[in-house]
Amino acid sequence: MKALKKYLVLGLCTLTLTASLSSCATVFGGRITDHQRRKPGAGEPQRAVRTGALIADIILFWPGLIVDFATGAIYKPNRNAQAAQQTPPTAQPAKASR
Repeated sequence: MKALKKYLVLGLCTLTLTASLSSCATVFGGRITDHQRRKPGAGEPQRAVRTGALIADIILFWPGLIVDFATGAIYKPNRNAQAAQQTPPTAQPAKASR
């Protein structure tokens, strides 16, 4: 009976640890950008999925996929859009007229 209790506690600890490490993209993916949150409109390209986070969610705890897709963390951030938003526009030099 004591061995059964030991395995039950070990199983519950394993389940708790697995559940806490779920949603790999949400936990380890960093800040979620507007590009990741927003659904693509008509004519826009689809968002790319983080393959590593997808595989980790499937292997570790598949309900974590629901959280990652709901938050948009499973999608790769668009680095070009981020750089354009953070860079201030530069002043164009005036052309000399002749």
